[in-house]
Amino acid sequence: MNTNKQLYLHFLDQLKEEISLYKNEEDLWKLAGGITNTPGNLCLHICGNLNNYLGEALGKTGYIRNRPLEFSKKNVSREELMDQIDETKSMIEKVFDGLTPQRFDEIYPLDDFGGQSTIGFEISRLISHMAYHVGQINYHRRALDL
Repeated sequence: MNTNKQLYLHFLDQLKEEISLYKNEEDLWKLAGGITNTPGNLCLHICGNLNNYLGEALGKTGYIRNRPLEFSKKNVSREELMDQIDETKSMIEKVFDGLTPQRFDEIYPLDDFGGQSTIGFEISRLISHMAYHVGQINYHRRALDL
């Protein structure tokens, strides 16, 4: 299995575990510990980000992103968040199964980040972005569980 694919699936599994570990589902929508986005919104953001920058940009899935909604939508059920994570995992499987090693050196098709970069670079950048937000969710959960 491709190492990048493994990392995406690992962090999406970790995201799913973090969401499931909240004792009170309502806490997914509370701010705490200096984190300016709720865990629920961060989960929506992670899924939207990956579906846009990997699913649509590389896999041509037809995904249409509504980034503002990722941060403004509230009180999505834990079950729906988990479903979105599972759908994102399925998309990751399909996209990476369709990527050849040669594609990693090609220019990434979107120029949203201030200059041209390779597909491999953007794949790595997106992993670090996801890991950062999963860490924020972990910190938030542990702060509320004190």
